[in-house]
Amino acid sequence: MSAVVFGEALVDDFSTEQVVGGAPFNVARHLAAFMANPLAITRIGDDRNGAMVLAEFERFAMSRRGLQIDPMEETGRVIVERGPNGHRFVILPRQAWDFIDPQVAEEVAREAAPSLLYFGSLAQRGERSAEALRRVLDAVAVPRFLDLNLRAGQVGEEIVTHSLQSAHVAKVNEEELQELLKWYLAIEPETTLDSNEVRAACAELVQRFSLDALIVTLGHRGSAHFAHGGEVIATRDVPAPPYVIDTVGAGDAFAAIYLLGRERGWEMEETLFRANEFAGAVCAIPGAVPRDLSFYDRWAARWKL
Repeated sequence: MSAVVFGEALVDDFSTEQVVGGAPFNVARHLAAFMANPLAITRIGDDRNGAMVLAEFERFAMSRRGLQIDPMEETGRVIVERGPNGHRFVILPRQAWDFIDPQVAEEVAREAAPSLLYFGSLAQRGERSAEALRRVLDAVAVPRFLDLNLRAGQVGEEIVTHSLQSAHVAKVNEEELQELLKWYLAIEPETTLDSNEVRAACAELVQRFSLDALIVTLGHRGSAHFAHGGEVIATRDVPAPPYVIDTVGAGDAFAAIYLLGRERGWEMEETLFRANEFAGAVCAIPGAVPRDLSFYDRWAARWKL
């Protein structure tokens, strides 16, 4: 497998500690742990937080070919506030990952000759990084996986529309799906994904954006995969983790295993089941990525990787 993973690498700043994060970088690290050799295209600052990101490249034995060092801007930082209703993210403006060099990004993506491309919406908030992604999309004609990751006040409908038009497969959670239904279909369903109305709306989104598939993650309830031909695969009876420490990074864990399964030729129902089960396991550890790499061993053994 050779995946290009484009987007932010940053530091999540909790009240008690700092943890390297960023959805694309989380996905890249999971893939690297399963020996899938991703190429992460991102940009960090020449600072203490950048050194933390560099240490993760080393820990996961990841290529630094796509890593850019900004001499002026700081490594991305997100302030994470835990509350009774979940996490609140304060994403700071003008960070190094807003300034990914378009020419360098295009060159390394072309040289990588990848089998797939992962990208999100957040890294497109800055015009320079948005241009870098456009250049990468033009440079590599491979399947494209969009992990929407909507964050309030960061990107608007225009970027989301272009992202959906550029993708082959898009992944959203239930809250993000509600936004898409309001924007593009002018509906605000009160019902769950089990309703015929919502299922029909998801099928319409697939058709409108010429997607191969739309994946909706449902937390502990699993996920649903809406294919272009109308087939719907919904996971059921996904084992719940024994306890939940936090849900940060669960969607990234799901995305990584979905991509892994796609490349390894797993059946779609099995891929979704494994992605949900792995995401649940990540909820039972602190942070989005395990600190002990032996975490991956039982999954690799179970999946015969």
